[in-house]
Amino acid sequence: MYALVEIQGKQYKAEKGGLLKVDKMLQEDGSKVEFDSILLMNDGDKVKIGTPYVQGAKISTTVQETKKDKKVTIIKFKRRKGYRRKNGHRQSYTYLKVNDITGA
Repeated sequence: MYALVEIQGKQYKAEKGGLLKVDKMLQEDGSKVEFDSILLMNDGDKVKIGTPYVQGAKISTTVQETKKDKKVTIIKFKRRKGYRRKNGHRQSYTYLKVNDITGA
């Protein structure tokens, strides 16, 4: 069984017992979060498609941790002009463990 869920404007495929890597959320580690913006549900033989969301469907998750991803280095360079810029960025992500998927 899996479901397509919309979290903070992005779509993710959630499976029971799986882990979701979403943009940083403000919840603390160990807190429970429920999402009801389910776009599609598939339970093996039956598929439910929402218009835009499936009515009565929910996904319950637990916040595992919030941490930063690997560093991405950006280099700007123009030859023969003496122009060089080096910049780095680390994006923060929150990992959610899918506990249960319930649908109507």
